[in-house]
Amino acid sequence: MSDTRVKAVDSPPPPGLVTPRPQLRKPRSRPYALAVRALGPFALLGLWLAASATGLLTPDVLASPAEVLRAVGELCGNGQLPDALTTSLTRSGLGLLIGLAAGLTLGITTGFTRLGDELLDSSLQTLRTIPFLSLVPLFMVWFGINETAKILLIAVATTFPMYVSASSGVRNTDPKLVEAMRSFGMSRLAIVREVVLPGALPSLLAGLRLSMTLSVIALIAAEEINATAGIGYLMSQAQSYARTDILAVCILVYGLLGLTADILVRLLERVLMPWRTPQGARR
Repeated sequence: MSDTRVKAVDSPPPPGLVTPRPQLRKPRSRPYALAVRALGPFALLGLWLAASATGLLTPDVLASPAEVLRAVGELCGNGQLPDALTTSLTRSGLGLLIGLAAGLTLGITTGFTRLGDELLDSSLQTLRTIPFLSLVPLFMVWFGINETAKILLIAVATTFPMYVSASSGVRNTDPKLVEAMRSFGMSRLAIVREVVLPGALPSLLAGLRLSMTLSVIALIAAEEINATAGIGYLMSQAQSYARTDILAVCILVYGLLGLTADILVRLLERVLMPWRTPQGARR
């Protein structure tokens, strides 16, 4: 009997099938992963350097990396870049906080209560389809060209990604778990705080990532509203004097702001959800 079992185990698989091989994840060191991530930016920088050195990119089209570095030193030396960055971050941060608070509140309301869903969801979904850039002229009429219009434009742009993510995450909460907590006498507010929000955390972080990225995009549009300070103001001034080096600095600053926002959300995900596998780690 034992010989029969050994033969069954050692026998080759039936025709058309192969012996299963478990796919083990190959560990990668952090320096290696960072080096791979840096290949793309360094490749773009190399192309930029080569194009500027060979004359394919002339200064009137795009300044060379060396000229951009000199512009950074110039703007930092006279204090323009730090002041502009502080102003832009303040606008973006205030608008983002308002948008996140509004989107989270509306998402919980429509996702957790039937009345809220029936009253609000269809209207919010309609408003969500309106491009926020189309609101710029209207906001200028309503609020003028002061800081209020800029901050509210960013707030509107960042509200709806958080709303959609929060509403979807709340709806996906296990209804049996919610009903069990109600049977134990837990209040609605406590259920939201202790059950619904922790369960919806992956969706909330996805909404946070989208909202933070959109806050930078909306900041660019907001600073076109007759700004007198900020990165957008630097860009308009550089455009007037055809300073492509300063224009490149401002564009790079906007890109770095978006990258920083994404990195912050990734770090927050690792802290709040340490059990999640990093994206692409199994491939």
